[in-house]
Amino acid sequence: MPLQRFTRHTCSFLFSTLFFLPAALLSQEQYPVHPDSLVQEGVPQGKVSETYRWKSKVFPGTVRDYAIYVPRQYDPKKPACVLIAQDGVGLARRWKIPTVMDNLIHKKEMPVTIGIFISPGVIPAPHKDAQPRFNRSFEYDGLGDRYARFLLEEILPEVSKQYNLSKDPNDRMITGSSSGAICAFTAAWERPDQFRRVFTSVGTFVSLRGGNEYPTLVRKYEPRPIRICMQDGSNDNNLYAGGWWEANLDMYASLKFAGYDVKNIWGTGGHNNKHATAILPDAMKWLWRDYPAPITNVAGKKRRTDILIPGQTWQRVSQGHKFTEGPAVDDQGNVYFTDIPNNRIHKIDLADKVTLFAENTQGANGLMMGPDGKLYACANGAQQIVRYGQDGQSEVVVKDITSNDLILTPTGGYATDPTADKIWHFTYDGKKTEVASKIGFPNGLHTTTDHAFLLVTNTKGRFNIGFQIQGDGRLANRQPYGHLHRGNADNDTGADGVTMDTAGRLYCTTRMGVQVLDQLGRVHLILEKPSRGWLSNAVFGGAKLDTLYVTCGTEVYKRTLKATGVRPWKAPLKPGRPNL
Repeated sequence: MPLQRFTRHTCSFLFSTLFFLPAALLSQEQYPVHPDSLVQEGVPQGKVSETYRWKSKVFPGTVRDYAIYVPRQYDPKKPACVLIAQDGVGLARRWKIPTVMDNLIHKKEMPVTIGIFISPGVIPAPHKDAQPRFNRSFEYDGLGDRYARFLLEEILPEVSKQYNLSKDPNDRMITGSSSGAICAFTAAWERPDQFRRVFTSVGTFVSLRGGNEYPTLVRKYEPRPIRICMQDGSNDNNLYAGGWWEANLDMYASLKFAGYDVKNIWGTGGHNNKHATAILPDAMKWLWRDYPAPITNVAGKKRRTDILIPGQTWQRVSQGHKFTEGPAVDDQGNVYFTDIPNNRIHKIDLADKVTLFAENTQGANGLMMGPDGKLYACANGAQQIVRYGQDGQSEVVVKDITSNDLILTPTGGYATDPTADKIWHFTYDGKKTEVASKIGFPNGLHTTTDHAFLLVTNTKGRFNIGFQIQGDGRLANRQPYGHLHRGNADNDTGADGVTMDTAGRLYCTTRMGVQVLDQLGRVHLILEKPSRGWLSNAVFGGAKLDTLYVTCGTEVYKRTLKATGVRPWKAPLKPGRPNL
């Protein structure tokens, strides 16, 4: 059988099997045909191309077909909006997408838009007695940015060779049914800088490849600029991975909670195309309403950890370094950070002016201001902890110690040693004592505001670890403290540096962003990473100590929050009783 015909038949079989329902249930679902789904007299009709074959590099070995719809109103001199639909031209014709687009574009209820209808990939069988690899579930149900990269690195550049496509995320809609629906949402969730209008039909937000995590993540992440219309029916699938109807209800509730511009169109149908086909014109009108106004979020439910300020986002403070780490704050609110490969410490003053504070720092990493007004540093290249005066001159405090990060109290400090999986306690006269071991990869650390507990990140683990501090500085009563989130493709959380606010909340830098934990170690909120670099550490700075500074790759960023940081080298502060 020729490869092209085999792949097309295979995808059609998969799609029809996916939407199979008993005849009795099918006969109960009757939806009127929407007028905008019918060919209308006098309406210019666009053209759907032949199917093109594509061999992917993002999904190695796969082949797939795609087709392109071009409206009659398309002008090559003007960038056209884009609609991407999963499951290829077959779904597009079932949903009557070309006709709907003809009518809505003609009535100016959506902009001039080019449609791209893409089938899932298949790896052809190597011989007649073997099955192909059907890639639909892997590509569509899987979390992460892989499918978005496939669109952005392969399909959109290819189509752009023929047509003038807008690169504005406000001009892009993405849609799909079942696994194609969660695929559409994932693309926008991962890359809201590229996709912002989403229609999901009978979305598979269940435990096939981690999609059941979305309702929780949506509630915890700060909202992203995405507009979503959701369709589902109360007789949708109820299988080993979960109940589709219940999952969609949960997803909708989470989106509303978080402040997304979201609409539901619920029915009583099952896992098929009938309801979606009937309501598609109205869904598309809603998604494109008020265009070209940019998509914005709406008022969500007040969060228990209510620290976000509308309109406040990350601002870059410094760039051009090799690797930034170890931010620390002084009594005035000035922030210091290290550039480890360049052996430098920089200072950010209250006006965000960045100056060189010290160089030849022996690979200084973690920093912390001490009760003596001096800046302490983990000079790991010399296996020392040193302190700097305001003239930038250093003196040795602790010798023969391997350290990565440190925290200081009025009576002494603690330092992590990830190379030996241990924690050190040291005094300001240079005495050191090993106080914990076998952590895995201890990294960032901070005392609670009352100096009663020491909280330590484990970069290669899932949990932060808590210890009770004893009178002599030793640690007792060890237990997992914070349950952190990790990405779908991550083997660990990448938990690194931490800081704390006066409410006792711990701000932990991770692969997924800054995870904000309450006193009991529960993640309430996740702040987006400001860039794609390694998010290494955080500290509150500024005159009011209400600005969170983070080191991220080669850069330093800041944003103002409704929170106030602490200076752990000062007297302890008893926090309020936590909400249990």
